[in-house]
Amino acid sequence: MNIMVNDEAREVSAPTLAALVDELGLTGARIATAVNGDFVPASRRTHLAIAEGMKIEIVAPMQGG
Repeated sequence: MNIMVNDEAREVSAPTLAALVDELGLTGARIATAVNGDFVPASRRTHLAIAEGMKIEIVAPMQGG
C-alpha cells in the first residue's frame, strides 16, 4: 500500500505501525511516532493498522545546542 513517511511517498507491506517500524529497520530505536498528526505511543503501535494514504511521522530525539 502507498503511504507517506516523513513526507516521503513509500510503498510498504506492513500491516501495523509496529511492523512498519520494523520494516524500516528502526526496531529498538528511541523514536516517536505520529499518524495523520496524532501522537501514537509505543504501546499502541502493535494495534494500529496501517491504511492506504496515511501520513506517518517517525522522529528520533536529537542533542545539540
